[in-house]
Amino acid sequence: MISTPGDGKNLPPEWQRQKERGSLFWLRVMSRLSLLFGRRASRTLLYGIALYFLLAVPGARKAARASLARMLGRPAGWHDLYRNVFAFASTIHDRTYLLNDRCDLFDIRTTGTDALHAVHATGNGCLLFGAHLGSFEILRGIARDHGDLKVTAAMYPENARRLNDTLAAINPDVILDVIALGRFDALLAIHQRLEEGAMVGVLADRASGRDTYIPMPFLGATAGFPSGPFRLAAMLRRPVFFMSGLYRGGNRYDIRFELLEDFAGPTAGRREEIARRLLEKYVDALERHACSAPYNWFNFYDFWNTI
Repeated sequence: MISTPGDGKNLPPEWQRQKERGSLFWLRVMSRLSLLFGRRASRTLLYGIALYFLLAVPGARKAARASLARMLGRPAGWHDLYRNVFAFASTIHDRTYLLNDRCDLFDIRTTGTDALHAVHATGNGCLLFGAHLGSFEILRGIARDHGDLKVTAAMYPENARRLNDTLAAINPDVILDVIALGRFDALLAIHQRLEEGAMVGVLADRASGRDTYIPMPFLGATAGFPSGPFRLAAMLRRPVFFMSGLYRGGNRYDIRFELLEDFAGPTAGRREEIARRLLEKYVDALERHACSAPYNWFNFYDFWNTI
């Protein structure tokens, strides 16, 4: 079965229908306080912020309880819920420093970079398929240590607008290379970045628009995953890596790269088959990484209710 969220109701995906909390004003305030007082001192505010979010948003709390139970293999208690929300708050707080070139504040450890560097050495670009698991922004730590690495984000226009507003609130001088998906020239722009040797990042666990969702077994039940990113990869035929930046507490992040597909063999006439196989590999990697760091799962809605 293949479905499109909102069929017959003309509704966007469930996560997009949730009311967005917070404001750019308070984000600016928090960013300035964080830079003024430093990471250690300003982190004390996160304990109250995480508690408020946990108590004030029952829908997110219910979704977190269900998803954590799947990953932990047991019922999730209040301590588990708080750890989940606090990890989320920590990664958002750390954006302030990552976007102000303070990667030196973090203990960043990487695995799986040999294959990534091998691709980069050829002068070709690659696709990085991430998820709302941990911090995608921590990738800046890799780019900082290797000045020749270029990172581009590909996302839907609404997400791009929100991201640009967020960046402007944290650091108006930050310019992030963003390609808006859904536009007629998006595929050409992505192809050009790949030709230039860039890494193009996509959060492939959600879609902002009416994408075709494919049901896949995930953490013991069936969840819908957007097919668009995987059909795009099959069309571009560039190496695809799964990437996760897992928050491990304190100032430590583990960045993991896992090669999903290198497109070394023939693909003529097999685009849909390849896209499906790539999706299966992605879901398998996402499940393993999520179970290894369950408090890094930041989809605070019913992820299994998208089909």
